[in-house]
Amino acid sequence: MLTPGFTGGLLDRADALRHDEAALAAARSDWRARLLKLENFEPELDDMGMLGWTTLADAPDDAELVLLGLDNGRPHFAAYTPGMRAPKGRSARLFGLLDRFAPGEAATYAAARSVLDWHSRHQFCANCGHQTAMFRAGWGRNCPNCHAEHFPRVDPVVIMIAEHDGRALLGRQPAFPPGRYSALAGFLEPGESIEEAVVREIAEEAGVRVHDVRYVASQPWPFPSSLMVACIGMAKDDTITLDTHELEDAIWVPRDVVRAVLAGEPGPFLPPPPYAIAHTLLTAWAAG
Repeated sequence: MLTPGFTGGLLDRADALRHDEAALAAARSDWRARLLKLENFEPELDDMGMLGWTTLADAPDDAELVLLGLDNGRPHFAAYTPGMRAPKGRSARLFGLLDRFAPGEAATYAAARSVLDWHSRHQFCANCGHQTAMFRAGWGRNCPNCHAEHFPRVDPVVIMIAEHDGRALLGRQPAFPPGRYSALAGFLEPGESIEEAVVREIAEEAGVRVHDVRYVASQPWPFPSSLMVACIGMAKDDTITLDTHELEDAIWVPRDVVRAVLAGEPGPFLPPPPYAIAHTLLTAWAAG
């Protein structure tokens, strides 16, 4: 069974504690409690790919604690400090770390990064504009003025390949490293199903019409907070009409060539990195 990157989290999210102030206070005062080490939203990893943790004593004086979950009853937190902002894009250092996470560790980092970034961008009530306050152990903000409650949102994204005559449609964006091709992708729009979004996005970006869309897997993507929904659609024909605002190029690649490239052999494209669900999608498709 394929396991997409950023999945398989090992912490119990402990939803009951989010509603229990006494239990939450006890978790904060637990001598075993751990605080995730982050520097400018980037994690610390040891040689085994494990996240770095410290004690709550190292939290800044003005920090608010977000409960990430429990590990055998031991509380794990991340710290939000006023004014913190996630950097635009991802640094070369972070890209290097993404390949090193031990199983389950990336999921914990993804949750922490996404919820802290959400707090940094949602300080004011969308209903009345008043300053909001953290509640529910950091998994919500409420407004003392109009009493509206706000919760972290996840933006769904379809990521997909079209299949035609044993070949997969792959696209290339100008921002990709030289030679890299990947699955097509796009945000779902209001009033749209996953299947409809797949059909629309492939048609818009590559001019290819697909049907019989099938779901493969999903992956949280914490830059800042998306859910990648991987699918495959059957193409009615192989004519490509590029939207050059979205793609630099698109190609059809036979299954045996995709298999070879994923196995590390030279080929007509560089595959997406293993932590990206596009790699999981191509692997599933290549296996037939």
